[in-house]
Amino acid sequence: MSTASPASAAHGEGAPVPATALASGPLNGRVRVPGDKSVSHRALIFGLFADGVTEITGLLEGEDVLNTAKACAALGARVERLGEGHWRVAGVGPRGLSAPDAVLDFGNSGTGVRLMMGAVAGQPVRATFDGDASLRRRPMRRVLDPLRQMGVEVVAEAEGGRLPLTLKGSVAPTALTYETPVPSAQVKSAVLLAGIGAPGSTVVIEREATRDHTERMLAHFGAQVSVEPHGPHGRRVTLEGGARLKGAPVAVPADPSSAAFPLVAALLVPGSDVILTDVMMNPFRTGLITTLKEMGADIATLAERSEGGESVADLRVRHSRLKGVEVPAHRAPSMIDEYPVLAVAAAFAEGETVMRGLAELRVKESDRLAAVADGLGVCGIPHRVKGDDLIVTGSASVRGGGPVKTHMDHRIAMAFLVLGLAAKEGVSVDDVSFIATSFPSFLPMMRALGAEILA
Repeated sequence: MSTASPASAAHGEGAPVPATALASGPLNGRVRVPGDKSVSHRALIFGLFADGVTEITGLLEGEDVLNTAKACAALGARVERLGEGHWRVAGVGPRGLSAPDAVLDFGNSGTGVRLMMGAVAGQPVRATFDGDASLRRRPMRRVLDPLRQMGVEVVAEAEGGRLPLTLKGSVAPTALTYETPVPSAQVKSAVLLAGIGAPGSTVVIEREATRDHTERMLAHFGAQVSVEPHGPHGRRVTLEGGARLKGAPVAVPADPSSAAFPLVAALLVPGSDVILTDVMMNPFRTGLITTLKEMGADIATLAERSEGGESVADLRVRHSRLKGVEVPAHRAPSMIDEYPVLAVAAAFAEGETVMRGLAELRVKESDRLAAVADGLGVCGIPHRVKGDDLIVTGSASVRGGGPVKTHMDHRIAMAFLVLGLAAKEGVSVDDVSFIATSFPSFLPMMRALGAEILA
């Protein structure tokens, strides 16, 4: 694989890199955050499966996605980097995967490893999956359980169904109807990827609908997939197996989960006026924007348009006085990665903000619910955790402080740096090295907008 990428630092092997965000003057400018991570992972994996060539523009070149690109190459695809964010994948077809010569190392990426488990499950190959210390702590049985039912053999696994683990894919995968026990786009996607090679219909039933990038991309690459409502908030996704996917161009829009950090920073720092361009507006990814608008945020949607099967828009964000709201549990799947930075916004909002149904935060890169609560405490922000709910009592004046423990979690690091830009004493965090997994340009981009961040 040819990958002369600027984001090539080893994941989690170097010394921690502490940083401090200082109370800053107004943030101003027009920026584009990196490509969407979810779409970037899927574009590479579907390119691996497809007949012919898939050309990708706007690919996120963070460590997580680069590890998925390396795994695709190890499984037989020809993967080339043609320029910044511009990649080409020559696929092997739906039954053409090769057994990798070495362990597939996904670093810090739960999305990459879980989706690739699904890809391998429906193929007659054997592969070993591993990751960094953080990823080794994350649960994999939620993916392994349905894949076993489809015929995959778990040859070896660490205690509790964790990494490292070895899978032997099925020569003849079995179609499955599976109801996900918890809302998870990763589990849904793994089952659908395994179902590509299974005769008959593979069905995933969700009680709470999750992001639908896999369904959209299946259709974009030529598969027959249908989606129907299921209950008040869920969906039933049906994939007809046996399709031969065909290579297709993919334009990756800007990642709304990454845009969340400069967006919230602009809301909190007085005098700020920032435009974020080409942000994905997929309705399963805009829960944070919906919530912030309910809180009184000045977010204007400009030039909304369709690109590559996804809706995108430019967002103009200006400093706003926020008020506390209640965020319903059913909204969590549409903003699960944004709760750390929403908690930061809530710290400056008048009154209480109640965020319900956050159990999934406990099994992210860190126990994000605990990490957010601890960080709020270090910064002098009144809060409490009640079951799976987080309640934050906001104030126009926040002390700040630190150091906040990031627990090898990029989103915790970025969220509390954003808090520091509007806090009286700023905020220090213990490690920003993991930001490179999803947003390698975060620090220079924020500094270009006027943020004072020392690292």
